[in-house]
Amino acid sequence: METKQYTGSPEDADLARADSLAREIFSDVANKWAFLIIEFLGDRTLRFSELRNEVEGISHKMLTQNLRMLERNGLVERCVHPTVPPRVEYTLTEAGQGLRATIDGMCAWTRHHLAHIEASRRRFDA
Repeated sequence: METKQYTGSPEDADLARADSLAREIFSDVANKWAFLIIEFLGDRTLRFSELRNEVEGISHKMLTQNLRMLERNGLVERCVHPTVPPRVEYTLTEAGQGLRATIDGMCAWTRHHLAHIEASRRRFDA
């Protein structure tokens, strides 16, 4: 598979610009629900209800909104099977898998530094 590279203007990719497309994309995917959806989808294909069970605490509405946003940004693929009732499945695209590698790193960082962060919070809150 070939990875598509960005071909737009440099301004669209500039995170320093408030009106850049890159900043809009960053804002879309840098939320806890998007991170968790991508992490739990992983290499699997899951139905909506399976994904909702994996991502504890997410509401039906929030899962729907985040899946639509991830699909719009080309990170998640939605497949509707023509059955009664329709069976809908979600899987990560190649771009979604690429972002997952970054999210995996953030999850590892969190696990590694969790005790330090907890201790820091206790000191700060005291």
